[in-house]
Amino acid sequence: MSHTPHELHDDFPEHADRIHTLKESDAHFAKLMGEYHEINRAVHRAETNVEPMDQFAEEDLRKKRMVLKDELYGMLTAAAG
Repeated sequence: MSHTPHELHDDFPEHADRIHTLKESDAHFAKLMGEYHEINRAVHRAETNVEPMDQFAEEDLRKKRMVLKDELYGMLTAAAG
């Protein structure tokens, strides 16, 4: 388990420009980014015991974060092609 936040710019540095562009031009992408950011921060707060939660709730948030990250990555790579 890592206590490092999983920011999209850090996880996909090769897509940093596309992340910015899509966030500004695609309302659906921006909405998903907001959801990802909110869930990602909640996971990070749970991992660092700032806001502890039971392991099942934390696991559920991690799964939601993974689904959002996959969808966002799909949008990034579709925009690239």
